[in-house]
Amino acid sequence: MKTRDMNRDWIATAETLSSALPYLQRYDDAIVVIKLGGHAMGSDEGMESFARDVVLLRQVGVNPVIVHGGGPMINSLLDKLQIQSEFVNGKRVTDTATMEVVEMVLSGMVNKRIVQAINAQGGKGIGLSGKDANLITCEMTDPALGFVGTPSEVNADMLRNLFEKEFIPVIAPIGAGRAGETFNINGDTAAGAVAAALKADRLLLLTDVAGVKNAEGVVVTELKATDVEAMTAAGVIAGGMIPKTETALAAVRGGVRACTIVDGRVPNAVLLELFTDHGAGSMIRD
Repeated sequence: MKTRDMNRDWIATAETLSSALPYLQRYDDAIVVIKLGGHAMGSDEGMESFARDVVLLRQVGVNPVIVHGGGPMINSLLDKLQIQSEFVNGKRVTDTATMEVVEMVLSGMVNKRIVQAINAQGGKGIGLSGKDANLITCEMTDPALGFVGTPSEVNADMLRNLFEKEFIPVIAPIGAGRAGETFNINGDTAAGAVAAALKADRLLLLTDVAGVKNAEGVVVTELKATDVEAMTAAGVIAGGMIPKTETALAAVRGGVRACTIVDGRVPNAVLLELFTDHGAGSMIRD
């Protein structure tokens, strides 16, 4: 009985690999930008699984780029340092002290954890922030928010050079202003800007929800830009999903083929989304 069960498992694995062939061919040499959210990073085991999936993407010819967040880690350190946060319209004001903590956490602790996980799986992860080689140049988003930036330029050529050497870029969403300022960038916004600059084949926003839900609470697997606009106007898309869908719309209208809001809590979510019919979230196209 045990042998027969094992045989069934092997057969199922072989069938899965065989069915993935058209997708492997489809994404050969494609650029896939993945936003890894702070909550989606999960446990050490989850990070290991994510890193293994990313290294597999590189191994089969995909060019992955990771842009990460780190909000929960930033909040934790700000609390430990007893740095009080001020909010304007629900958004954190980033003053000089807060910016120092944000850069330390994102460019240091979080970025290097992801790079180390990728390298442990045999990949060539390389950690960057938007300040490196003028990767992301920013304008101040709103003076009332302090050092919060909106990307205005992305050095896509630098990333393409890394692809040629089979590196996997891991980008902390920290940007540089034209006068030498350091800016904190929303992770989703940074990922969308990088994807648009690269004219990426796909942008995956890994988060801690199943996807975009309709009025009945059912996840919608495919949406047009007009669907997103109508659902937002009707209040169906609301709260934290609005900035994610706004990022998706900006990306696809900027040249990205499609953006998918993916449940990063699902094991192997990236592989499921790219290499199976089932997918793992809500795909948005223009």
